[in-house]
Amino acid sequence: MENNITKKQNTFISEEEKTLNWKEIQSTFKKTFGTEVYNSWLQKISLVKEYNDYLILGVPTRFFRDWIVSRYLDKILEQVKNFKLSLNRIEFKIIEENKQNQEYLKINELNKVTEIKDSILNYNRLNPNLNFDSFIEGKSNDIALSYSKKVCEHIARYNPLYICGGVGLGKTHLLNAIGLKLQNNNNVMFISAERFMYHFIKSIKKNDMVNFKDFFRKSSVFIIDDIQFISGKESLQEEFFHTFNSLIDKGSQIIISADRSPMKLDRVQDRIKSRLAGGLVVDIDLPDLELKVKIIKKKLEEIQNQFKENIKLSEDVINYIATESKTNIRELIGVLNRVIAFSRVHNKELTINDCKNILRDIFSQIRVITVDKIQNVVSNYFNIALSEMLSQRRSRPLARPRQIAMYLAKKMTTRSLPEIGRRFANRDHTTVIHAVKTITRLSEQDDEMRKNINQIKSLLLEQ
Repeated sequence: MENNITKKQNTFISEEEKTLNWKEIQSTFKKTFGTEVYNSWLQKISLVKEYNDYLILGVPTRFFRDWIVSRYLDKILEQVKNFKLSLNRIEFKIIEENKQNQEYLKINELNKVTEIKDSILNYNRLNPNLNFDSFIEGKSNDIALSYSKKVCEHIARYNPLYICGGVGLGKTHLLNAIGLKLQNNNNVMFISAERFMYHFIKSIKKNDMVNFKDFFRKSSVFIIDDIQFISGKESLQEEFFHTFNSLIDKGSQIIISADRSPMKLDRVQDRIKSRLAGGLVVDIDLPDLELKVKIIKKKLEEIQNQFKENIKLSEDVINYIATESKTNIRELIGVLNRVIAFSRVHNKELTINDCKNILRDIFSQIRVITVDKIQNVVSNYFNIALSEMLSQRRSRPLARPRQIAMYLAKKMTTRSLPEIGRRFANRDHTTVIHAVKTITRLSEQDDEMRKNINQIKSLLLEQ
């Protein structure tokens, strides 16, 4: 007994006997991690207890702890070991909770609900900058924008509102704008499908599904981003299905985004796809030249207002950037940021030749498009087996994707017509000619066909 007490006394170092100078350690954090990271995260860490081989550090919230552990823990331990070599681990203690949340902690069940709430708020805050005023309208997104605004005027009139489109086209911006518009007078829940899955799995492990269900079904406006991430997850789809029905029954507004239309969601239950398609489905297409020019000019205006600096780009340069950026708005902004950075460093008005040199690794990057790649992307896009698409069957669900793949093979590769025919189960070159003519005609007459072609091209260029 006495030996055990002696060991504990030797292991624990009291506050008076601390050997670490925490202020000194904090100063090394600032140098190592940089001022921005230090001020945002590490400055708020305090030393609670020091042991021979490990430390207990205090942080203000669970979110702080999770963020620091996931991103900086290894480097923090490395820095601390420079001051005391025997240290081999760090533990964190929450030492300061929001007083308002303390009221919820009195009852254990409410504590569990509050934990979900805190995590949702920390990871899914609405971004005040992503509002309707900052969303730039064009032909490719005007319908989606119009109905997003109408939802805010007439809740549950269009239910669910389903916004689909490729990566980086503004879906999340619209969802965020709807949330901002409705949050003052409604209980708005905004979450990504990935985060919804995280809380679902966590609640199962904690045997706490009752609180999970209650929390997500009490919202009057439920906004979920990137619903395609529930693909193949049967138990999660089951819970989403019942949550969806519960919210519809109580008259809540549901807004959903995805990278494709409901019926093209891969490995998603038919009953879910049916309910999603039963609302209002609107899509955002790839931006045209006019919209890309408007986006560039708006971005330049924002920089001038925010940083009080005048970035001079000629109309020719703006048109060059807009023309050459062919994928999505996110890439367009990235390209523009690179050009602006170069202009700042060299303090000059750039020419088109300057831009070509700056962006040659982006615009001149050779993306190898092969017939095999086209076949795989098209079959995945239409959710059919590649073997079925290449088969001799002539049913419309197989024939049209097959024709689209042939059309793209002719337009995006250097293969001859006979070569393309051979890659499609030894079909004759006249079959390829017919496919090219058919898809060309349909893409000129039918908006849905034109949208499909553009989205598939975008997928091919991104990969």
